[in-house]
Amino acid sequence: MRGKLLIIGFGPGSFQHITERAREALQESDVIIGYNTYVDLIRGLLTDQEIVRTGMTEEVSRAIEAVRQAELGKKVAVISSGDAGVYGMAGLVYEVLVQKGWREADGVEVEVIPGISAINSCASLLGAPVMHDACTISLSDHLTPWELIARRIEAAGMGDFIVALYNPRSGKRTRQIVEAQQILLKYRPADTPVGLVKSAYRDRQSVVLTTLGEMLDHDIGMLTTVLIGNTSTFVYDGKMITPRGYQRKYTLDKAEQPIRANERLKEEHEPWALHGGVSERKKETTQALAQQAVAMLAERGLLQTKIIEPNTNNPYDAMPAILEIAVSPGVGNKKLSARQMTALMTAAGAEGEIEYTPHHYVLLRVMTKEPEQIVSQLEQAGLLVQPIGDVVQVKACDFCNGEKSQSIPEADEIAERFAGLTVPKELKIGFAGCAMACYGSVHEDIAVIYRRGKFDLFLGGKTIGRNAHAAQPVAEGIPADELVDTVGRVLAEYKEKGHPDERFHKFFKRIGSVAGYHHNEHVPAVTVDTVCGD
Repeated sequence: MRGKLLIIGFGPGSFQHITERAREALQESDVIIGYNTYVDLIRGLLTDQEIVRTGMTEEVSRAIEAVRQAELGKKVAVISSGDAGVYGMAGLVYEVLVQKGWREADGVEVEVIPGISAINSCASLLGAPVMHDACTISLSDHLTPWELIARRIEAAGMGDFIVALYNPRSGKRTRQIVEAQQILLKYRPADTPVGLVKSAYRDRQSVVLTTLGEMLDHDIGMLTTVLIGNTSTFVYDGKMITPRGYQRKYTLDKAEQPIRANERLKEEHEPWALHGGVSERKKETTQALAQQAVAMLAERGLLQTKIIEPNTNNPYDAMPAILEIAVSPGVGNKKLSARQMTALMTAAGAEGEIEYTPHHYVLLRVMTKEPEQIVSQLEQAGLLVQPIGDVVQVKACDFCNGEKSQSIPEADEIAERFAGLTVPKELKIGFAGCAMACYGSVHEDIAVIYRRGKFDLFLGGKTIGRNAHAAQPVAEGIPADELVDTVGRVLAEYKEKGHPDERFHKFFKRIGSVAGYHHNEHVPAVTVDTVCGD
């Protein structure tokens, strides 16, 4: 029997906005595969179908499982909120099929069922903001380099597009929405209307009308869609409206039009159209707008000495960058000196941010055109500077204020070799200088515990969440001269075989064996027959 893949977009989540074909497809399916939240949203439409639920970052696993089940002859529904073809599962399912050499003529059947995308559902709650040329841009840089995203925002600003920003901010991605705002402020005024819609047509729906200059004063998260108007968008009676252009050609308050239909195409009635190429007046207007943008940025202190020319090839190059780094007094040292505190305050300046974290470092965020100079000044003050994001970070105990110093050299070497290494998802190595592991090392992705002159290795911890758990003990008594290479082999395999955005504990469970260490579903309690210090 030939199986079938039904890739379903079910819209914003309310039953009223799910299409009839989507409902039929859910009913005729044998298997439903989707992200946990999406399955919960449509549970009322399901009967006795087999349900495969996964977490937020397991899209690849969902797609592979869907294809596998369809190849067994089943009808498999892969669900996405919004439209399955707009940041949804449709493209990924096709990619998996292509990798397998699928052909439509003799392979499993595929049907993509459209749904209402977030740009449409959110626009309907705001009024009529998407009445002209518009674009959608995801600010998530997990799968797309930020430099490319920034160029797309730049192009949208230059083209005066209405912009819908998807995935604008998460707990760990905070700078992207700030940079997007700064780029767009070069091309449109600060009072440009902006709509912030969270959970459209769901129980916790929130609609906020603000401006481009003030939008960061409001709560923006992963469930928010940010709709930014173009230069003609206006607000009337709480509604965000973008004119289509009829007011240029027609008199909107009169039934009888003064200009005949055949006259509307004349240059005097359509001076903005391409009648004879770009006029000198248009060039002057463009230059004036560019100069206004430069002046506005200078007033806000976002430009220093470099001026953006109207015809520059890369105006974004003139913008200061947002430097975001993790700063600590050292791998094991937890004490900041007065000199180091002064260096931090100087680096932050009047507009920067210093955020304390539970991971024994502080986050420094500052807008600058000289990030290398700031990093150099911090390092000269004796501070350890590490990148943040999807990289390796080393989190060590304080070695009992340095009294148990036997394993500090190994901790320093691990930090020197691996801190900042790019990996599929942010990874923390917890290092403990004795078997008490009082800084919670065994709950990190990788834990190294010093005990009786050698090291124990733990893999796959999960620090937070309802199913938080300690890492699994996989090796005891690793000699000091083998430790760093052992950790390196684990990291190398994760870097090579991990899926994008896949956390280490999920990778360890999926692959079953990493660097020769095997995953166990049930972890027995660990008995430590030693007192602190042995």
